[in-house]
Amino acid sequence: MTKSKNRIDVVLVIAILLAVFFSVFGIWDDQYVNAYYTSAVKSMLQSFHNFFYASFDPGGYVTVDKPPVAFWLQTISAMIFGFHGWSVILPQALAYIGSTLLVYFLVKPTFSIWAARLASLAMACTPVAAAVARTNNVDSLLVFTLLLGTWMLFRGIRLKKVGWILGAFAMIGVGFNIKMLQAYMVVPAFYLFYLLAFKTGWKKKWITLAGATITLAVVSVSWAVIVDSVPAADRPYIGSSQTNSVLELAFGYNGVSRLTGNRGTGGGNPGAGGMDFRQNDRSEQSSTDRGSQIGSSGSVQVPSKSSSGNAPSGRSDGNSSTGSGFNGNASGGSFGGGPGGEGGGMPPGMNGRGGGGMFNTGTPGVFRLFQQELSGQASWMLPYALMGCIGLLAGWRWRKSMTDGQKETLFWLAWLIPVMGFFSIAGFFHQYYLVMMGPPIAALTGAGWSRMWKDYRHSERWKSWMLPAAVIITTGFEAFILRSYTSQIGSALMIIALVTGVTSAILLVILRKKEGRTLSLAVTGLIVLLIAPAYWSATPIIYGQSSQLPAAGPGESSGGGRMNGTVNESLLSYVTQNNTGEEYLFATSSAMTAAPYIIRTGSAVMAMGGYSGSDPILTLDGVKKLVQEGKVKFFLLSGQGGMGRGESSEVTEWIKANATEVPQEDWQDSSENSQSGSGKSSGGGSFRGGMEGSTTLYEIHSEAKGE
Repeated sequence: MTKSKNRIDVVLVIAILLAVFFSVFGIWDDQYVNAYYTSAVKSMLQSFHNFFYASFDPGGYVTVDKPPVAFWLQTISAMIFGFHGWSVILPQALAYIGSTLLVYFLVKPTFSIWAARLASLAMACTPVAAAVARTNNVDSLLVFTLLLGTWMLFRGIRLKKVGWILGAFAMIGVGFNIKMLQAYMVVPAFYLFYLLAFKTGWKKKWITLAGATITLAVVSVSWAVIVDSVPAADRPYIGSSQTNSVLELAFGYNGVSRLTGNRGTGGGNPGAGGMDFRQNDRSEQSSTDRGSQIGSSGSVQVPSKSSSGNAPSGRSDGNSSTGSGFNGNASGGSFGGGPGGEGGGMPPGMNGRGGGGMFNTGTPGVFRLFQQELSGQASWMLPYALMGCIGLLAGWRWRKSMTDGQKETLFWLAWLIPVMGFFSIAGFFHQYYLVMMGPPIAALTGAGWSRMWKDYRHSERWKSWMLPAAVIITTGFEAFILRSYTSQIGSALMIIALVTGVTSAILLVILRKKEGRTLSLAVTGLIVLLIAPAYWSATPIIYGQSSQLPAAGPGESSGGGRMNGTVNESLLSYVTQNNTGEEYLFATSSAMTAAPYIIRTGSAVMAMGGYSGSDPILTLDGVKKLVQEGKVKFFLLSGQGGMGRGESSEVTEWIKANATEVPQEDWQDSSENSQSGSGKSSGGGSFRGGMEGSTTLYEIHSEAKGE
């Protein structure tokens, strides 16, 4: 017995090795990753002020559009291993590997070791989980945090320990400080499972639940309340908010707006993500074209921050109408708002006007998760998991007669169903958000297999047919997904999936009443269903992917397109050599241009309107003050002026009226000049999506009054 307990679980090791391969292989080639977030890590390494607020830039001008916990971990990783692309990816890769392990330990105690093994394999082979783990987007860490909270909840209920239960709800609060309201998708599952499974007196149960709820709330808003309590002049502006408030960001742009898709702030203006859907309509592009553009475009770029740790003066507090943001057309970053989707980005062809739907997420409705745009990300095993739930919940007669397996099944369903419901109707999200579906589908796949295998062996009724039926139905669904990609990858994988799946189902039917019914056949019947999603999980390695908007599948990228940031060496040389003590190398309208310069130099570059130029940060009086104090003298604006809306155009016009245009031959080489206005930004980084027009560098001195 002792030997059995200490024996290495080979299947679990295989699952972990798959997760390691899918998430780690080749990440050392990615220098910038999602440059929007990488530049923040570069800035956070420079001071505790930047570290605490998760500042975009070394100058303390504006934060990223997320809370800081994930970026704290990325920064710590960069402190330990040095600042590299792979070192900021590493925490997400480890979180994905850890999630694979946690699913195993969550399923094993109730549903058997083989259920746990198969669940861990299913988690490792969740394509979108593998894709996002190869970037510095925060979703992998969010999922791991929520699974860790689940493990604490299950343990607390088994041991009847209140401390573990409070800790479980605290982990959701930590998740809130990773990606805000997305963490709350699991709250219904936690409450339901607690009420069903915690065996104690009702008085203690309700007191504990009240304590857990308070813990959840306090941990969730702790950082937000602290930051919002600090005077605006003493901290960075809260990126992608319209009122310079973390709480507004959490419940607005990162909350309700995700469901409604309405990111506007009135007056027809783009919302905090800076996208105006009227600007560009490329609905006729194919999914392949979309993937190519995402993969090959220049990196997202960000604002900069001073090493002094003091926020620059002259900014709006977010409540002034004179602080309207700048247009995302500025200065040549990749078009789109949101880095990793969080600044509201929209690569060409993903603007919600037909084709693949907004951000290539399909058409809202009941069958959205089964459409081509989303099905390949996380839905492969969904039919199998749902059929397994039929067997798991069969004979359910409410609480007193419920088994532990049924209670845990309801927990995973209470996680999965709200997530599926949200993504079926939501107006504003990205494909990689579907990583939230990975754990419940994986757990229900393993648990469902265990139940269907028992019924297959022992039942003489309809339940004995569920196992082969689940195999054949899931096989058909996988073939349906693969059919859409035969022009890109051929038909071999679809044929393999069909032949192996159908053969397994037939053998299960033939041997249903034979003595030859074996565990190996039942296990094989599930493993063959993981061949296609395993291949899909490897596509970011095979084909490359966008680090800004990660997704799995051969149609999501083109030729290994990594998000490589682009620096205009002539521009960098000019502004560096002509810097006479100014805090900022230069200012530009949006963060899309600034990030590669921050990553390269660690110096401050100001994104006057935040990520995509729409944050109401800088007022006309503010820019005058910055110039007069000698903090900035170079401004890089687009040929269209870099103008935003309302008073932001006043800022632009004042700069142009009081500054001297720097001759392009002084800061652009001939090749950059020849491409100016034809799809390449002279300010560093490709830009697409119809934003034509060259960029212009202006120099303005502190003597400028500009009344």
